[in-house]
Amino acid sequence: MVTCFEQNLKRNLYIIEVTLALLDAANDKDPGVQEQVRKSILTLGNHQPDKVLSMCQDYLVKHSKLVSGHRVVVLQTIELVVKSKIDDISSPKIKSIITLASDEMTRSKEIIPDWQQTASNILVAVGNKYINDFMEEILSKFQPGVLPHFYVVETLASLSDSNVYGMVPFLNAILGTMLPMLSMAKQDNMKLVFSSALSHFSESILEYLANLDKAPDPTVRRDTFSGEIYTAYDVLFSSWLQSRDPKLRLTVAEALGAMSHLIAQDKLEEQLPRLLPALLSLYKKNPENYIISKSLCQVLDAAVNMGSRVLETQIDGLLTALHQQDSIKSCNSNERHILCLSVLGTANAFPDRLMVFVLQRLENSNERSRIGSLTVLRHLINSTSSIMETKKLLVLASIKQPLADHSNKVKQRVVQVISAMAHHGYLELEGGEVLVRFIIQHCSLPDSQHVCSLLPAPPASVTASMCDNTLHLFATTVGRLTDVLWPMLLGFLTPAQYSNATAPLCKSLILLASKKRAAQEPGFIIDLSMPVLLQVNACFPFRCRGHGAPSLSLLNAISPSIHPKVQALWETEVPHLLTCLEEFTPETLDKRKWEEGLFQFLSKTLATINDSQWCGQLAVEATRYLPTYGSCLEEKSFLYKCIGVTLQQCTNKELVRKQLQEILISARHNDATERAGVAMGVGLCARSHLDDTLAKLEEFGKSDAFKKASGIFGLLKDKNDVDVEKMKSTMILCYGHVALHAPEEQLLLRLDTHILRSINKHFNTKVRGTGGLAASGLARLAPLAPALATAPAWRAARSEPQLSNTACVPQHIESWLSSRQDHERERAMRTVAELLQFYLGSLNVKNLVTFHNLGALLGRLAPRCTDPSPAVRTAAVDCIYTLLHIQLRYEGFASDYRDDSVETLLTMREKLSDPDPSVLYKTCSDLTKIISKRLPHQQLNTLIFMLFEGLVDSQSNCSRASSVILNTLLRNRGAGLQDLVPEMLEALHVRLQVISEEQVKVAVAQSILILASQHLQTVINTLLSHPLPWDSWSCEMWIALGADSAVARQIMEMIMEKLNIMVPFEDKKQSMLRPGMTKVATSQPLAMTCALRELMLNGQAEEATVTLFPRLFSALLVRVGSSVAVQLPKDISSNGIGNERRASGKRVFLFPSVAVEALRILLARAHLDAVVKALDEDAAWDKMKGSQQHTAGVTRLSRAMAKHAGPRLPAILESLCPSFNNIYECQRITVTAFCSELLNHHVVTELMMIDMLMNSMMERISDPCSTVRMLAVRGLGNVAVGSPEKVLDLTPDPIRWIPVQAANVLLYLDQQNMHLLVFSCLGVMQENDKLRCASIMLLGNLSRFGSGEAVFKDQIHNVLVSLLMHLNDPNAQVVKACKYTMRVCAPVVGSEQITAMFHNHLHEEKGLHYGEFINDLIKYIIQDFPGMLNFYHVTVVQFFKSNWSEIRASAAMFIGEKI
Repeated sequence: MVTCFEQNLKRNLYIIEVTLALLDAANDKDPGVQEQVRKSILTLGNHQPDKVLSMCQDYLVKHSKLVSGHRVVVLQTIELVVKSKIDDISSPKIKSIITLASDEMTRSKEIIPDWQQTASNILVAVGNKYINDFMEEILSKFQPGVLPHFYVVETLASLSDSNVYGMVPFLNAILGTMLPMLSMAKQDNMKLVFSSALSHFSESILEYLANLDKAPDPTVRRDTFSGEIYTAYDVLFSSWLQSRDPKLRLTVAEALGAMSHLIAQDKLEEQLPRLLPALLSLYKKNPENYIISKSLCQVLDAAVNMGSRVLETQIDGLLTALHQQDSIKSCNSNERHILCLSVLGTANAFPDRLMVFVLQRLENSNERSRIGSLTVLRHLINSTSSIMETKKLLVLASIKQPLADHSNKVKQRVVQVISAMAHHGYLELEGGEVLVRFIIQHCSLPDSQHVCSLLPAPPASVTASMCDNTLHLFATTVGRLTDVLWPMLLGFLTPAQYSNATAPLCKSLILLASKKRAAQEPGFIIDLSMPVLLQVNACFPFRCRGHGAPSLSLLNAISPSIHPKVQALWETEVPHLLTCLEEFTPETLDKRKWEEGLFQFLSKTLATINDSQWCGQLAVEATRYLPTYGSCLEEKSFLYKCIGVTLQQCTNKELVRKQLQEILISARHNDATERAGVAMGVGLCARSHLDDTLAKLEEFGKSDAFKKASGIFGLLKDKNDVDVEKMKSTMILCYGHVALHAPEEQLLLRLDTHILRSINKHFNTKVRGTGGLAASGLARLAPLAPALATAPAWRAARSEPQLSNTACVPQHIESWLSSRQDHERERAMRTVAELLQFYLGSLNVKNLVTFHNLGALLGRLAPRCTDPSPAVRTAAVDCIYTLLHIQLRYEGFASDYRDDSVETLLTMREKLSDPDPSVLYKTCSDLTKIISKRLPHQQLNTLIFMLFEGLVDSQSNCSRASSVILNTLLRNRGAGLQDLVPEMLEALHVRLQVISEEQVKVAVAQSILILASQHLQTVINTLLSHPLPWDSWSCEMWIALGADSAVARQIMEMIMEKLNIMVPFEDKKQSMLRPGMTKVATSQPLAMTCALRELMLNGQAEEATVTLFPRLFSALLVRVGSSVAVQLPKDISSNGIGNERRASGKRVFLFPSVAVEALRILLARAHLDAVVKALDEDAAWDKMKGSQQHTAGVTRLSRAMAKHAGPRLPAILESLCPSFNNIYECQRITVTAFCSELLNHHVVTELMMIDMLMNSMMERISDPCSTVRMLAVRGLGNVAVGSPEKVLDLTPDPIRWIPVQAANVLLYLDQQNMHLLVFSCLGVMQENDKLRCASIMLLGNLSRFGSGEAVFKDQIHNVLVSLLMHLNDPNAQVVKACKYTMRVCAPVVGSEQITAMFHNHLHEEKGLHYGEFINDLIKYIIQDFPGMLNFYHVTVVQFFKSNWSEIRASAAMFIGEKI
């Protein structure tokens, strides 16, 4: 069996192995691994702390050269174990750990924070428990007369914080040793650590003295340290505080503040006149003022505590300086300097002076000054309530000025002050209501400022949020405000200007009501109209920051005070309404059903109360609030309805009439929404009071309100004809709603005598809108059709048909034809059908006349044949059938004549009962063919433009039907509408902007294509005339033309022909003040380029694009060249700039991006994806747009085409050739750049294009443009790579860039031509950096052919001096070229030592010590080539005349070293 000893041994061995492995792993670079190592060793250390600490200690001793990071991790592990198991570690081990940590901390004299701070932390952790052992070790390294290590002082300071009671007894001795060291500290870091230590020592002493009852030595007194502290203070204040190091200044200031409480009072009194100004002056020198404020606060606290008289003389300066710090952003700093002011305020002589000072600063309109004053005031209210008690009224009076400040920052501070005042009894005083109003006003900011966003909230939104929270705070935490706030907040609940504050107001009132109900108060003061007004809010639950739910909840909370009978009902109904509301969003809420639910709730409430007098009073109070809704018309309309519902429960007929009179007189009849609300309210009232309602309407109709102003006195009246007509409209609507809501048995008896006659009276009006409303009123009577048939007034209305009246009736009820309600559309269409049938039956045509309204009526009615409602579809076909018969009558046919095509409508009528959309649209197309056959030509344009309006019909089926009818008409009869094409295209352009149905948009595109197939030139000219930049709808019209490949091809060919002959730009003078000309693009070519781009975006235009690819590519490439360095015309520039253009759909483009984009789309349509990818990777598109890199971009395009589209090049070059001789320089540059790069690729030889291209390049060498000449030479140089056999003798042009390309040509000569190049490449040394670089690189590249040529060896020796001089060239690229050439030419020189030297020292990316290099090189030259010394001397002397000072210096150095 295994003995216990063996088990322990195995365990110990295991711990040793694991710990060693973990210590080795502590050097991992991953911080996560290091952290896990520390935790694992800590776990082992918790079981055997001595063993683990010994292993860590041994590991550090054995591995004395560990990297710093590894050493730090081991020390951190020791720190963790010591802190965790300090009580379980043996005394010998503690001492050894102290020694280890002390040695690690002081081993390096340099400051290495991570390493030394960790060792210091270990000492502090041990010192907290074993202070004597710690002091024994640390004081051995803190000897008098010797400046200690930085971290020795830092460790003492740290321990004084963590072990106050252990350290303070030693501090007297420590200070005695430290004071002489202060004069020895010369470096800022030592001054810094001494100052920090003095600060920590002082704070420890103060803490010790403040808790003497817990201290081990209660005999310690303040004066024990006063002398040493003052001595240290003198050094810090007199010398170190003036340091230039801001960090040191702040540390000294912090120490002075802590030391001020320990200095003898007479000494402090003596120093205050110097100390206070010195600390205040630091505010100007240091941006971070927290430490300054902290120190100043401590000094002031010490001065106040000893009753200093010096403060009396310093108070004004202190107040001013501290107040100026209010603009500092640091929150902590503000709190500290405010605390300074608070300390001054507690002094017996200063409270009044401080208050006067702060309140005076509130009058200053400066934002920063006000913010500071408000911050101080808030602090004083919160911290010195006893002193402020007598100044409350003064504060209330002074706070009014900041309330009017427009700064959001000031407002936010005002809110904080008001919050503080609320907690200290200010709001109960006179003037407190003004402060509450301020909070409510800022809770009612517009909805847009409360919308949540990922972006930072605007300042106004922050202010509103603060006010919301403050209002909630009033209701929850300030108990004394309940009785004060209740009437205040109720008063703010109803005015319209505070509507956006309804939600927070309701929430606060709910809390207050809960408090009152919990206190069992008998009742609250509630306005009787409150239930109705809260229901108005609930009707629009998601407005005003979602005030619906809070309004309903408040209604439930105040139910006991509304009426005793409603509490039980509302406790059931209100939660049900809230539950329903939670299921909806603003988009999904069914407003009609929600409104009906609220009416039911109101009706149940009134029925439960069952008190006529109470209901009457409620109606009176609600009517009184109508004017407060102002422009909130929908809310006002709902309130009218609520009043109508309330009047139903009132039995006082006089009161009912009075309220109806009030409603009719005060209503704003000019507004349609309010008219509808009034009518609904009157109609609801008629449900219980029909006779009284009709009597009041008749009385109002006869009142002076309906009398028009006449005579000279009419000029003084507000009424005009329109006002009277609008009131008539209201009356008609009222009668309609009365008919809708009144009991049927009562209505039939009064229909003829009261309702129909009154409607007929008001229908006779000159205002067309009134006629429409009259038709609406008649529609209300549709449910009573059987009874109406016997009414005398209705029979009279049908007796005399008139063409003008009958034609305008559909216009009056047009809005009902497109209503979203099925029953309204059905009634309207049935009415039109009957009117037309009646008109046909009464028609007697004596002379042949034109039925002018036929096109307009068919345009309105034909789309209804696909209406979602079967009844509407059937009625629509009936209307069309009747209209076509009316047309036949006007054409002279007898009443019994039957046209075969028209009669087929009866069979179509049956097909329309099938709801399948495909059947409906097919039937609609057949119907259109009949209409097209029977419609006179002069009516065609009217029908088409009416169909344009139908494209945006509210019923998607009908809008689609309009597009079907339109396209069928255009196919059948569009050929004869050429004069109307521009107008039709403009109408379609306008309609596209509002069409939301995708199918309709597709159909509109088809319409445009149909017009283009019939009138191509007219369509193109019209679309090109649209102002640039085109909006997205113009672009859609062009894209639509690409849907037909044949049409697209015709358009592309026409555009390319125009582009070839049009002027691409004009030279215009920049301005009267600036000389020179500017290229300005012409509009037509630019528009045509845009057109090509949009056409090719349509995938169906691919066939045409591929067919015309060579011509399109050439045209667009030339167009790209014509666009470089060309400005947009001023009218286009102004159109393309501004947010309003973007908002209206304008496409903002940068010229010449249009041509480049078109070229990119062309390549994609031609399936040249490899070309597009290569150009994308090289960023060639952007380069082609800019004038600086245009040729580089075109070169990359050419390179990609040669690699990936070789077979297409012959046709492209055939199209490009005419552009070589173009009069426009920019076009010649682009074409030459493209062709020049082609010569760099063998594909041109394979395609037999080499001769043609070379001839073109040779012709371009004499081009007047130097860029073209340079590109031509480059092309000839490229022949050496693409077709080496075609290399020619080139005579370079003297223009500066052409020699560079000529030098590049020479790079491609082979070895057979080497003997021809006996010249000095550096003989062409010019001031041009690139030319020098190219010549030197050429020489290096030629060396690969000349290794065995004696001539080349001589040439290398001829130019060696030049290369050596230019090793010190001012241009870095030339220096690199020299290094390269000398290194590759080294074998030709003929010296192994020089070759080795060149290979070792001359590397392009490495530096070179030029002097040493020349010195060593000359030694080898003297040794290996003594005969060349004289030649080198003569050559170097020539460089004394160089233009570059560096070269002249190199020559002098070379001569000096040689001598």
